[in-house]
Amino acid sequence: MNYKMIRYILGYILLFETAFLAIPAITALVYRESAIYSILITMLICALTGGIMIISKPNNRTLYSKEGIVIVSLSWIVMSAFGALPLFFSGCTKTYIDAFFEIVSGFTTTGASILPAVEDAPRSMLIWRSFSNWIGGMGVLVFIMAFLPLSGANNMHIMKAESPGPSVSKLVPRVKTTALILYAIYFIMTLVLFILVLFGGMSGFEALCTAFSTAGTGGFGFRNDSFNSFNSYIIIVITVFMLLFSVNFTSYYLAFKGRIKDSLTSEVKWFFAVVFFSIAIISLNVHDQFDSLFEAVKHVAFTVASIISTCGFSTVDFNLWPVASKVVLLMIMCIGACAGSTGGGIKISRVIVFVKSVGRELASMLHPKQVKRVSIDGRPVENEVVRSVCIYLVCYVFVFFASVLLIAFDSNSFETAFSAVCACLNNIGPGFDAVGPYANYAHFSDFSKLLLSFNMLTGRLELFPMLLLFSPSTWKKN
Repeated sequence: MNYKMIRYILGYILLFETAFLAIPAITALVYRESAIYSILITMLICALTGGIMIISKPNNRTLYSKEGIVIVSLSWIVMSAFGALPLFFSGCTKTYIDAFFEIVSGFTTTGASILPAVEDAPRSMLIWRSFSNWIGGMGVLVFIMAFLPLSGANNMHIMKAESPGPSVSKLVPRVKTTALILYAIYFIMTLVLFILVLFGGMSGFEALCTAFSTAGTGGFGFRNDSFNSFNSYIIIVITVFMLLFSVNFTSYYLAFKGRIKDSLTSEVKWFFAVVFFSIAIISLNVHDQFDSLFEAVKHVAFTVASIISTCGFSTVDFNLWPVASKVVLLMIMCIGACAGSTGGGIKISRVIVFVKSVGRELASMLHPKQVKRVSIDGRPVENEVVRSVCIYLVCYVFVFFASVLLIAFDSNSFETAFSAVCACLNNIGPGFDAVGPYANYAHFSDFSKLLLSFNMLTGRLELFPMLLLFSPSTWKKN
């Protein structure tokens, strides 16, 4: 284990976090908020700590898969630990654990909150929450890789450990260039969204918070009723962009290069099929609760886009919908968005691989001598990938139900415990019952908040990087 290199990169992480804190600092200055002192103190702590960690440059800069996994896991924990300080110092949260839960929810793009009234929070803290969604959406290490002095092989180990989905590939030969391309697409789409919602009547502050939270599919809002009080134009624009940010960013790159057919992958087609099927089923189930069919479809489409993208915004209290609609929402909570997007969940690509592998096994029972391989888009899927997907799902189920069992001791209902874990592990935010779209997580104990924070980190990092931190073999020398 190259401990010196791990320390060195974590130091850079803190220096970048210092720079990230400039956004809420500027906001605090503009609105003349006393929270500026909390932000400046945090920036000083991050800068000093990070500076000390990078003073001594390691001679051996080689990173293997094991180091990449540890760096990614510790980076998210360290960023959250320091990123919680402004929320705690400013008095926005009562305890440090509350602040840690809130910012973990931000960086992991979960959007679960413990704040009872977000409108009472300083604007600098609201922009920090939303900006943390944007930072975590694409993955901060993907951005930092474009600037760190590492070789392509070292960067690839980090990128594979952080990027969502069962497989990661380079768009171009250089990993650093790939990182820049991904962030260029991310930034341009965020900017377009910002301009569009400005035209819808939002203030500059509201538009910035909305663009950050929607792009990162994090869902941190600045109003207690989320998007319920906004006009139809805003709701439709946000619906469209929540879905756009749920698509694999590689598809946008391929489309830009003129390879339209290649960009329309099976995963993209399956994703939109699930979206439209869910909208149709729920609209039929709840249409009598709205004044018109247009209103029903508008709110249902927003809710479905919000849940499957794992954004977590709301325009209605879907906690009051019939059981059938809530079951559909629960299913798409778990399915989630496409691999290589900013969304969470199991990912559509894994669902495709799993469904096709089940079909292959059933076919082999009927025709034992037949050799059939799982394929996607006309290309065979390696058995190693199929095995990895199956192991992922087994680990997912284990972590899920172990967490539900522990949370159940601190919950008033099964629906609350089950949906709270589902919402945090899949990085969604709102669940049902006591953690519904117009409720929050403040009533949970400190232990439950830490466990749910672990769920959020585990879900965002695709289980294995966080779980491997608990393996003794991870920490042994190479």
